[in-house]
Amino acid sequence: MEVPTEPKTTQIDEISHNLSFSTSNAGDSSWDKISFFRHRSRQIKRDTWLVSVFVLLQIVLFAVTMGVNDCSRNSHGHCAAKLLGRFSFQPLSENPMLGPSASTLEHMGGLSWNTLTENHEIWRILTSPWLHSGLFHLFINLGSLIFVGIYMEQQFGPLRIAVIYLLSGIMGSLFAVLFVRNISSISSGAAFFGLIGAMLSALAKNWNLYTGKISALVIIFTIFTVNILIGFLPFIDNFANIGGFISGFLLGFVLLFKPQLRQMPPSHKGKLFEDDTNRSTRLKDQFDRPVLRIICLVVFCGMLAGVLLAVCWGVNLNRHCHWCRYVDCVPTNRWSCSDMTTSCEAMVSDAQLTLTCMANGKFRIFPYTNISQARTQDLCTLVCT
Repeated sequence: MEVPTEPKTTQIDEISHNLSFSTSNAGDSSWDKISFFRHRSRQIKRDTWLVSVFVLLQIVLFAVTMGVNDCSRNSHGHCAAKLLGRFSFQPLSENPMLGPSASTLEHMGGLSWNTLTENHEIWRILTSPWLHSGLFHLFINLGSLIFVGIYMEQQFGPLRIAVIYLLSGIMGSLFAVLFVRNISSISSGAAFFGLIGAMLSALAKNWNLYTGKISALVIIFTIFTVNILIGFLPFIDNFANIGGFISGFLLGFVLLFKPQLRQMPPSHKGKLFEDDTNRSTRLKDQFDRPVLRIICLVVFCGMLAGVLLAVCWGVNLNRHCHWCRYVDCVPTNRWSCSDMTTSCEAMVSDAQLTLTCMANGKFRIFPYTNISQARTQDLCTLVCT
């Protein structure tokens, strides 16, 4: 009597599956590649709540700033977009970015030499990174933040990105204080530039993980250049952007170890920044050594301590570098890069206010008189420019 035997298909199927898997890996090296800016269906399933919080917070703060500005009342209706009422913008001759006045930015926590040195309002270092000079600045800054921040948060997690974002904003504000002038300025781009610097350090740190590195550098350079050019406009501090970028670059080497990788099916050609895990072991191991992280951490801490001491001592590098102001400002017929304090002679007659600039003799007549001293200084700066 024969004993029935079970068919040995399981073992054969397993061997066939292994051979098929090995063949596909050997024949197509793109099996282990994933795209840097991956399609939504292929992205790591992780909520980008941190970037959403930062974006929402800055939108709310800009709305509050415009409400405090109240152009319809403080400027007696001489506003842009009058239909917005209390939230209308200052005239383009005063703020080309469709935003509030200089005095409002200073009231909300902007940086200026007098408030920091005479009034010792150091808290402005923490508030300045959250302000925006206008609607155009808000859209460009937040658009860049969403584009870069979502990718960075998905790849490296919210905790590391939050640390880089916040510390870069503070470091950028401290850099701005070293070159701050009597004109109100804000450093909202510093935190975003920190993410740009961290993205560049992540690319350098995992250089062998990525293909299309030239395309990566072009994208980073383009975003960097566009935001630097915006920094030449009034009220936006380019020194804060530079300080935030350096800070983010150093912190990227300290905090960003490697991106979150996973096995993906073969990717299509033309994708940017594809990860090649088979060729990355040697360089990744080299950059994962703690020596590089320790060196970057020491440099960052030393830079932070040096800038803090310089700020506490009231160092103004504009006195030693006369051309540095042009890194932050390009003079035009609409605004000046001079660091001189403007002063005007005020005359009131027939419900009209006449302001005459003491520096160049220019004057302008305004059809109202009941304005605050801070608003009068805004108009004086406009007349002298």
